[in-house]
Amino acid sequence: MSAPPMVPPATPLLDRVKVPADMRNFSGDQLKQLAAELRAETIHAVSQTGGHLGASLGVVELTVAVHAVFETPKDRLIWDVGHQAYPHKILTGRRDRIRTLRQGGGLSGFTRRSESEYDPFGAAHSSTSISSGLGMAVARDLKGDDRHVIAVIGDGAMSAGMAYEAMNNAGAGKAKLIVILNDNDMSIAPPVGAMSAYLSKLISSRPFLSIREMMAKLARLFPGPIERAAKRADEYARGLLTGGTLFEELGFYYVGPIDGHDLDHLLPVLRNLRDTELQGPILLHVVTKKGKGYPPAEESADKYHGVQKFNVVTGEQVKAPPGPPTYQKVFATALIAEAEADGRIVAINAAMPSGTSLDMFGKRFPKRTFDVGIAEQHAVTFAAGMATEGMKPFCAIYSTFLQRAYDQVVHDVVLQGLPVRFAMDRAGLVGADGATHAGSFDIAYLGCLPGIVLMAASDEVELMHMVATAAALDDRPSAFRYPRGEGLGLALPKRGTPLEIGRGRVVREGTTVAILSYGARLPECLKAADELATFGLSTTVADARFAKPLDTALVERLARDHAVLITIEEGSRGGFGSAVMQHLAWKGLLENGLRIRPMCLPDRFIDHESPRKQYDEAGLNAPHIVATALAALGRDVAARPARA
Repeated sequence: MSAPPMVPPATPLLDRVKVPADMRNFSGDQLKQLAAELRAETIHAVSQTGGHLGASLGVVELTVAVHAVFETPKDRLIWDVGHQAYPHKILTGRRDRIRTLRQGGGLSGFTRRSESEYDPFGAAHSSTSISSGLGMAVARDLKGDDRHVIAVIGDGAMSAGMAYEAMNNAGAGKAKLIVILNDNDMSIAPPVGAMSAYLSKLISSRPFLSIREMMAKLARLFPGPIERAAKRADEYARGLLTGGTLFEELGFYYVGPIDGHDLDHLLPVLRNLRDTELQGPILLHVVTKKGKGYPPAEESADKYHGVQKFNVVTGEQVKAPPGPPTYQKVFATALIAEAEADGRIVAINAAMPSGTSLDMFGKRFPKRTFDVGIAEQHAVTFAAGMATEGMKPFCAIYSTFLQRAYDQVVHDVVLQGLPVRFAMDRAGLVGADGATHAGSFDIAYLGCLPGIVLMAASDEVELMHMVATAAALDDRPSAFRYPRGEGLGLALPKRGTPLEIGRGRVVREGTTVAILSYGARLPECLKAADELATFGLSTTVADARFAKPLDTALVERLARDHAVLITIEEGSRGGFGSAVMQHLAWKGLLENGLRIRPMCLPDRFIDHESPRKQYDEAGLNAPHIVATALAALGRDVAARPARA
């Protein structure tokens, strides 16, 4: 089902802008009209592709202002996360491809260095902009270059410790870096109005900076206590007026807050910051509104953060016919069932309550649900602390985001043997979000850790059993992975049943080929077995369930009783297949003619596409399994026996 076709908006000024330089002679009124046209173009484009709409609408005026004032791409503009960069892409030579967003072969949904010189730093995980921007600013100074570096970071991304590590480092140095704090949740800012805008313009201007520097030099002539008192009075007076004391304490010159949708406020302040001779980092605080200018988004609870294709007039999103529940909802349902029976179970997420479906858990158990913000490191160690006190924490973090907390997983959880349970959503390839969000590496990066229990669900019923297994396992850490998207439509029990640790299951018995699946490729393995039967090849299909501890008895039986053993997983090299081969090597079972073929993700990143096409590119669908088995036996796929 597709969205109804909509006539593109009239955009006479935007049509004149091929690159940002084309807008730098526009008047203020023309820039306002350009912003209106850019907003309309963004809405229309995303209605055709789906994507992150609310965040992009919130930065339309800011995008226009920054590109109008600064000389991009010579001046470096970094968008934190990058999901708000659709207007930026339209203004930077990619308008003709904007309706390919997140489609196979089309534009990325995030900033990407290989896509444009206007994307100096690729991002899809949050809170990296200040660190990367500072690196660019310091490199500029070391090379003697002359350019500005501007990092735009949201208030949500500012909840991550990495942002403050970067600010602390920047504040200790003298490199000039402009950080724009895009506060779209009113979580930091006081009310924004004419007085605030006036003060921001004043304190960013050269006369004010000159007077302030003169007074600072004068104060240094006074005895120490008077100098320190004068400095404190200056900082706290500005802090009371603008709310910037925290950033001043970190060494930033604070300006704001100002209305991020008012170009009459944005343009003069940005020009002042561009032209100032002030050295060191500057923070400009702008307040914006997600979904700005599109009523359906403004009125939506999630501000149309992530949308399917939709009708521009009504805002109604095009939805596929109802199907089986998604894995994430099955996880939340299973966890609620366990928590009903065990008051020690708590749930933790890192700013992804709806993405992990822990918002469902939170409605049922509000006091046992914790959203710690974009702070995966803290989430893991917070969970470890709870585990030391006898609680049963489930830490629900996407596989790709758990990478950000690897040291905490190793040092704070696994080394101490604490029973923290990691629910890893988005395992394997994830479609339109592409390589940045694919859960490709957790089997390898967790499989090397001593004492952890690792599971992968082959269907939604198995996921329920694994939630129950993790809840019952209270003497060591555990983790289970499950894919993005819908389950198979199986009937679900009211509550899962704990599995025997380290035991897989045989789903189909055969004699010649054995396929050992870890995770959600199991349905493709069964299709492959059906196809292999047409070649006269009897095939065993087994579900490993556990990568650690490995079901060594099952692995050895499959190796001894079959001519070919294929392992398959939705993960990188060095994962489940490697563990199987290492065990067989030590048992001497690779020395008697066994033909083993480990199938995993290729050793490269796979771009955004439909999941089916991604797995075709990865070579992990049923036809690839069939071809692998036949090649191992020296058989040709085309040489199918004639049917009787």
